Formats: sequence, structure tokens, C-alpha cells
Amino acid sequence: MAPASPEAAQATEAAVLALRDGVVMLGAAMLFVTVFRRFGLGAVLGYLIAGALVGPDGLGLVHAGEALLHIADFGIVLLLFLVGLELHPSRLWRLKQDIFGLGLLQVTVSGLALTTLIYFATGFTPAASLAIGLPLALSSTAQVLPSLRTSGEINSPTGERAFSILLFQDLSIVPLITITAALSRAPADPSTPPGWLLAGYTVAAIVGLVLAGRFLINPLFRIVGRVSERELFVVAGLFTVLASAAVMEALHLSTALGAFIAGVMLADSPYRHELEADIEPFRSILLGLFFVAVGMMLDIDTIVSRPAFVIGMAVALIAVKAAVLFGLARLFGMENRRAVKLGLLLSQGGEFGFVLFAAAQSALLIAPEAASLFAAIVTISMASTPFLMKFNAWFDRRAGGGEGDGLEGPEGSPEASAIVVGYGRFGQTVAQMLMAKGIAVTLIDSKPDQIERSGAFGMKVYYGDGTRLDLLRAAGAAEARALLFCQDGNRLTKARLEPILDAFPQAAVFVRAFDRKHIMDLDGLDLAGIYREVFESAVIMGRAALGRFDLSDAEVLRIERAYRDRDRERLEGQSRSGDLHTLKERMFRPDNPLRDDGAT
Repeated sequence: MAPASPEAAQATEAAVLALRDGVVMLGAAMLFVTVFRRFGLGAVLGYLIAGALVGPDGLGLVHAGEALLHIADFGIVLLLFLVGLELHPSRLWRLKQDIFGLGLLQVTVSGLALTTLIYFATGFTPAASLAIGLPLALSSTAQVLPSLRTSGEINSPTGERAFSILLFQDLSIVPLITITAALSRAPADPSTPPGWLLAGYTVAAIVGLVLAGRFLINPLFRIVGRVSERELFVVAGLFTVLASAAVMEALHLSTALGAFIAGVMLADSPYRHELEADIEPFRSILLGLFFVAVGMMLDIDTIVSRPAFVIGMAVALIAVKAAVLFGLARLFGMENRRAVKLGLLLSQGGEFGFVLFAAAQSALLIAPEAASLFAAIVTISMASTPFLMKFNAWFDRRAGGGEGDGLEGPEGSPEASAIVVGYGRFGQTVAQMLMAKGIAVTLIDSKPDQIERSGAFGMKVYYGDGTRLDLLRAAGAAEARALLFCQDGNRLTKARLEPILDAFPQAAVFVRAFDRKHIMDLDGLDLAGIYREVFESAVIMGRAALGRFDLSDAEVLRIERAYRDRDRERLEGQSRSGDLHTLKERMFRPDNPLRDDGAT
């Protein structure tokens, strides 16, 4: 056998090293993310620590941090595509004031404040201070958006405003690059378009992607949908993201912005949920690798040589951005606690800072040492975010449940015939059925996000714990004809309901039960009604399914009545005995179907 050529041997060695690097990075990430998740500090900090540990300034096990960063950048592109899928164009239009008002003010005011701070703290020239201060105004889309999506807050008022600011920050990258180019001391690069042309490219690219979404991408997915191959959906989804990002890259624009627009164009597509499920795994792993790469590129020698400056500037960065955001949020009508949360949520530096620092270095505005120094400051500020959110939660608790500050309690609510406690998906249906007949209803909920979200639909929901006697009296429970407890979960116990029944004997009390165990726990109370939250919808679905098996309507009705009779019999027996296993022989099973002779 002929010996392998030197080139082949080098390729084989590179493949082995890449495989080893992958094992090391993923192993370290898995370990640290598990540990940090266990302590409630989130995955991002785990990825950053893992990268710093295995990177060239740590144990030196992996050295290709910059190359990995270029690949993992695609995770941010996928993230913006998924966020776009959740935003119907009409909702995006509704957010225009927050995007172009609050977002513009945040970037401008924070950027100028940080520029001033850097100028006086470092002695840099005004141009260098501006080239560093403006990028520091940007926050971490890759860190904040996954956190909002995971917690379900992306659709809350605070989440929507955070997203609006992040979207404008992404739009602002082109103007920031233009400012850096205008300040440049380096010879002009003939391959880089001037700023006015980049602005034109941005408008043309957005219009082009909107038209492509309507006339190319949606028809493409209709064709793919007819084929019914899951793998083809994955390919089509990745093709859409890559194509939109490639167009923007060719025009020297933000690839993430292109992917976001493509996502928005598919937001009302019937294939939206399937696309989300197919793209999500790629997004998760690439975004994790992005933070590993950021950790690997952390210049630990720079931090060790100037620890006071790095840590002090990171603290100043967080403080300035949080203070500016708090003031702007209050200006835009947010109450104090939500303004504080928004400020802390977006107080870190962002990943686009690395790109803009490199541009400033190429423009000869800052030295490589300064770019490395402020990249370390950004990384440390990103690592602080989980601790800041922990602090925010602790401060809320210390303030005595301050999350409801600024929200109106039911003390001044108008007189009503019914009080609905818990205005979630269950309570909304109950309340709106009463309102359909013109019955006056007072709505109470303990979740500020739900209250603010309901306000956007014109519903007045009062804040408070609707199981407290003093709050119910203030809401007019002594005159109400019905009290309807529609909260999720099984926290509404017999001990909490008994005083309510005694205090308001004139009112019919209805309770939403979590499951049959919850019903058993409430047995013996004089309730007007107790309703398992999914029982009726499950029976309706079962009835519809039976109809697909060529059964007559009479037979379907017979089966439904038999099931309801047996379920009621079992529940009564279980409540008397306190044992869930009571009358389990009455359950329908493969060996115990309903007999055709009518016996149950």
C-alpha cells in the first residue's frame, strides 16, 4: 500500500484534532451547564465558564475559539428566525413605537453616556471613546431572547419592550459601522460600500425579503407540505434561513436581521409550528457553542494585569445602562419594578460589540490591546446577568411582593354580581360567558404580566390574592351572587375555602379543580359547583373521536353517559374512602368494555 501523502496526513491529523476539540468542548459545556442550572444561574454562565476553562488562556485544551465563533454565530441567526416566526406582521407594527422610539433613545442615550464615561476614565481620544462607547450600548440578543422565550415572558409587556429594544439594536449595526468608517484613520477599503449605500441596501434588502417571503418562500413551503417528508421540512427551513442570511451578508448587512424578516414572513404560515420544532435543536446547540467560543476568547491575561479597571468598568457599564433604561422605561409609562427589571435585563454588553471593536481596530481608532480589554469587559458583564436577575427576584421579595407595585387593587372596583378570581385561560372563558349576558363581573388576578396583557385587550383586571377575606370584602363579595375561583393548580385547599363560605353565605361558590385528587380534598364543602379543568374538553374530544368509527349518534351518546356515570360513581367512592384506587374495577379497560346489552 502506498504511503499517505503529507497533505492527506495533515488532513487526517486535523480531523482527529477537531474531533477531540469537539469532545472536550461539549463535555466541559455539559458539566458546567448542569452545575449552573442546578444552582439556578442559567446555561449561559455555564457555557462561558466552560469556554474560558478549556480555551487558550485556561487549560489550553482547545485553541480554535475565533474559528468556532464564526460558525456558532449562525446560532444567533437561527434565534432571530425563530423569534420572527412568533411575530405576526400586525404585532410587529403594533410595537413600532417601542422599536423606533424606546429603542432609538436607548442606543443613543446609553451610547453617549458610555462614550463620556470612557473619555474621562481612560484618556482616549473622542473618536476612540465613541468607537467603544456606542457598541457598549448594545445588549446581548443571544443571552436575553432565549431567557425570555424559556420563561414565557417574550409576549409579556416587559418582554415585548426588551425585544423591541434588541431589534432596534440589530438595525443600528449598519449606522454604527458607518460612524466607525467615517471616523477611520485607515485608508479606505474599496470593497466596503459607503454608509449612504449601506442604508439603501438595508431598505432594498428588507423590501426584497418581504416580497420573497410572499411570492417565493410561502409557495415553497406549500409544495414541501404536500410531499409530507419531515427531512424535507428541515432542509427547506435551513435553506430559508441560510438564503436570507447570505443575501444580507453579501450586502455587508446584519445576517440576523435577514433571518428575522424571513421568520416574520412565515409567522402566519400553517407550517410555522413545524418549522419551530425542526429549527430549535440547531439553534440550541449553535447558541451554546457561541457562548463557549466567547469564553474561549476571553483574554484572562488582560484581566489579571488590570483587574480593578476591568471589573470597575464592567460594573460601570451595567450601572449606566440600567440607569438609562430605567429612566426611559418610566418615560414610556412602565411602573417602577418593571422598569428596574428591564434595565437589569438589558444592562450587559452584547455580542455585536466584538464585531464593532474589531471594526474600530481595523479603522486604527483603537489599539488591539484596547479591543481585547473591552471585549473582556463585555464578557464579564454578560456573565453577570444571571446574578442580576437573581438580585432582582430577591429585591422583589424584600419589597414585600413588590411586583404588584403600581397595579390597582379591587378596593375601588364598581359593584358587581360576580367575582372571578384568576383571569387565565380558564377564567377568561367563564368571565366572558357571564359578560355576554351583561352580568357585571369583577376580575382579580395575582400575576402582573397577566393583568397587563389583559389590559391590552381592554379588560380591567385588579391585582391581589383573591382568596384573602379582606380583599374579597373590598371587591364586594358580601353583595355578590357568585364567587368563581378559576386559578390554576391545586393550592385552593379546604382550609382556604371554609372561611370564604362562612363569610359570604349568600354567594354561590364555584371552584376549578386541578384533578380528581383535588376534588377529593374538597369533599364535604358546600360548593355550588366544582369542575375539573380538562374533564369536559376531554369528553368532547373522546366523543368526536368515536364519531370517526362509524358509530351512530345514539351509540356515541350512550357511551358518553356510561363513562360519566362510572366516573361520578368512582369519584363519590374515592371521596368517601380517601383512596384513589377505590372502584378501580369500574374503569373501562381493554378487558372491561361497555356491554352491548345496555348494562353499565
